[in-house]
Amino acid sequence: MLPAEPGLYAWWASVTVFPELPGQPNLIIGDARLLYLGIATRLRTRVVSNHLARSGSSTLRRTLAGLLLAQEGYRTRWTDRVVLLPDDEIRLTTWMHQHLRLTTALHPEPRAIERQLIERLRPPLNIEGTAAGATRTVIQAARKAYNASAGPRPKKP
Repeated sequence: MLPAEPGLYAWWASVTVFPELPGQPNLIIGDARLLYLGIATRLRTRVVSNHLARSGSSTLRRTLAGLLLAQEGYRTRWTDRVVLLPDDEIRLTTWMHQHLRLTTALHPEPRAIERQLIERLRPPLNIEGTAAGATRTVIQAARKAYNASAGPRPKKP
């Protein structure tokens, strides 16, 4: 059960998941390496309601979907942004449960340490914290492919 308190969360994956991406190793989880670091005022709500449910409210989900677009054949549509179709939201959540690990750490003011941790740990899916170069190029290309997958943005009536 995830805590309802404020804190940080980290998503980890085996080195065989997205092998083209770097990531700090997790010394406790074996071959896992850090993919993404985030903060929340309520960890349970942030993880369950956003990262494990809706691509529209989770940059992490949109990035993962972009990285997996060709492999998984995810389908998207436009709302106010590009989102996965409901069946594919479920498939992505299943993929996350099968391939990613989540850790959390309680902290009363997570925003106060977020930038410093991202700059130090350089999780590859936190694009603002990654250096220029190959990693940034891979993530930007995945996000671009995801956004393009829904076709042109519909004109407002």
